[in-house]
Amino acid sequence: MKRIGIIGAGRFGSELAENLARRGAEVVILERDRKIVQRLSDVMGKVVQGEATDITALQEAGFQECDAAVVAIGLNMEGSILATMNLKELNVPYVVAKADSDMHGRVLERVGANYVIYPDRERAIRLARSLLAGQEVDFFEIGEGVSVVEMKAPARFTGRTLTDCELRKKYGVTALAIKHEATSARGAAKCIISPMGEDLIEEGDTLVLFGPDRKLEGLAE
Repeated sequence: MKRIGIIGAGRFGSELAENLARRGAEVVILERDRKIVQRLSDVMGKVVQGEATDITALQEAGFQECDAAVVAIGLNMEGSILATMNLKELNVPYVVAKADSDMHGRVLERVGANYVIYPDRERAIRLARSLLAGQEVDFFEIGEGVSVVEMKAPARFTGRTLTDCELRKKYGVTALAIKHEATSARGAAKCIISPMGEDLIEEGDTLVLFGPDRKLEGLAE
């Protein structure tokens, strides 16, 4: 079981903690606000009140024993920088820090953050892609310029097999799964993992695709 430390239990930090706990991780939270600590203590494993700028507070909470830690206090630039430095001082193997600007992110990298996230920017990018595509599209970036996308099958693919759609040859993307919509005729929803060329795309299906961002964006438009 992985032990993950989270500093800051605002909306981002608390949602992250809940998701990690549901997936079987041991979560340790350090939060300065007593009311939030009291509220989360009823539903989360270990929630400690304290200041992440104080390395002693992190030690007492057990962050030095974490496999990874997330600094989720982006609005407090000074606090997030000091917290990141303290985590590296405690030899936490992998530190993720939330940033609210490019400058903030660069400083976090300089002081040792292994990975910097920009939640607001990522949400804006997803919204822009959805608006341009004319439908709700979920992009999950897995590398520089490469993503997995979940989107409703374009009408031009309806009634055609994957081979007929020429996803690789014509569009440069790979189908990872086809999710059939549940209807009274079909019964429960069905998901085909690693679909074959002869698998048919039906009306209302959702496609899970992998490929370069520019190719995926072009397909969604």
